[in-house]
Amino acid sequence: EVQLVESGGGLVQPGGSLRLSCAASGFNFGTSYMTWVRRAPGKGLEWVSAISPGGGTKYYAASVSGRFTISRDNAKNTLYLQLNSLKTEDTAMYSCGKGYKDNLEVEGQGTQVTVSS
Repeated sequence: EVQLVESGGGLVQPGGSLRLSCAASGFNFGTSYMTWVRRAPGKGLEWVSAISPGGGTKYYAASVSGRFTISRDNAKNTLYLQLNSLKTEDTAMYSCGKGYKDNLEVEGQGTQVTVSS
């Protein structure tokens, strides 16, 4: 059974940072593209960042480029997203998914990120 379990969300002030993690199991993580997506209140699904299986190629949405960093540890079957310089508009449920950008085969339950003063 494919499982993706996110953690690391929370409440942070504007300008702050968080590090999200996604623990993967039930599939060959090291050969899979992985993506972070988010859902904000009143908005649809937005892909945030994606990474190639080996980690050598990374993709970012324009809204987060320069502030967020995606990475992975294939030995630990874990995906990460470092969120810096957070803005109120980054408030959303963040989920990791197996797949590339909008084309996800499976998605985790998510972890809530709230940016507020």
